[in-house]
Amino acid sequence: MITFLNRSLWLLPLLSLGLVLPACKPPTAPEGANAAAGTAASTEKRYPLSGEIIKADAERLTLLVKHDPIPGYMAAMTMEFGVTVGDVANAREGQRIRAEMVERADGEFALEKIWPVDAIAEARIGAAGGALRQDTTIRGRHAYREVGENLPDFALYDQTGKVVSPARFRGKQIMLNFIFTRCQVATMCPLSTANMTATQRKAREAGVTDIEFVSITLDPEFDTPGVLRTYAQQRGIDTANFSFLTGPERAIKDLLTQFGVLAAFEGSILKHTVATLLIDSQGKIIWRADGSQWSPDTFVQKMKKP
Repeated sequence: MITFLNRSLWLLPLLSLGLVLPACKPPTAPEGANAAAGTAASTEKRYPLSGEIIKADAERLTLLVKHDPIPGYMAAMTMEFGVTVGDVANAREGQRIRAEMVERADGEFALEKIWPVDAIAEARIGAAGGALRQDTTIRGRHAYREVGENLPDFALYDQTGKVVSPARFRGKQIMLNFIFTRCQVATMCPLSTANMTATQRKAREAGVTDIEFVSITLDPEFDTPGVLRTYAQQRGIDTANFSFLTGPERAIKDLLTQFGVLAAFEGSILKHTVATLLIDSQGKIIWRADGSQWSPDTFVQKMKKP
C-alpha cells in the first residue's frame, strides 16, 4: 500500500533554510464565483473508497464500481461514479482501485484520487522507494547528483497506471523535469511543459529517435495517474515517448533532493525551483538547465543521434 507522508515533514528542511522559491498557484475560481465555489465545496462529503471496476463508459465519463462497505456511511454495493477522461481511459474491468468518493451538493457521486490496487506493483514501488531512501540517506550532504553522475534508480506510476523505472528506458537518452498539473504561472510549469513538447518535436525532426521524455510531478497527493493522463490529453501531448510519473511522496522527495530541485507548500501555494536534465543512453547526466527559460534547440544539439 502506498502511504503519502505528512507534508510538514517534507517542508521542514526547506523552511529551515529560509528559502524564497518561485510560486505556482493551483487554479482558482473566476472573480465573483469564489463564494459560490466555496459553498459548493463545503457541502461536499468525502469518503475513502475501495472496490472493483465493473464497467467503464468513456462516452459518459463514468465508472461502475462494486465498492466495499464505507464504515458509518454506506453498505457495500455497486454504484456509478463520474470520473475524469484520464481515469476512465485507465480503467480496466475487474481492476481493484482505491479512491476518494465525493458526494456532491446536487446528490451526484464522483471518484477522485484514483489509484490502482496491485500488490505486485506496490511491492515493486515500495522496494525501489526504500532503496532510494537508503541511497539518499547514505549520500547525505552529497545527495545532489552533479553532471557526470548517474541517474538514481526509482520506480513510479506513469499516466496509465503502469510501473516505470529507469530500466524501461535502458539504451535510450532521457530528458527529465519536474512539474505539477495545477500550476497556473505561465513562466513556470506551463512553459516547462511547452518547452519539453517543443523539444520532443524538434528531436524527431532532427532524426533523434532514441530519446524519452519524463515529467515527474511535484504534487503526488493530487496528481494521480488519471490526472496526469488527463493533463497530457488536454494538451495534445504525444505520449509514445513522453511519460508523466507519480507515486509515493517520500520517493519523489528523495528524487527532488538528488536532482537539486526545491519544492515547498505554503498553504495551497506550491513554491518550487525548475530544472531540466538530459541523461545519456548509459544513464549518465550530461546536461542540466535551471529555470524554464532554456531553448529546446540547445537540448536537441546535446542529444546524440543513434
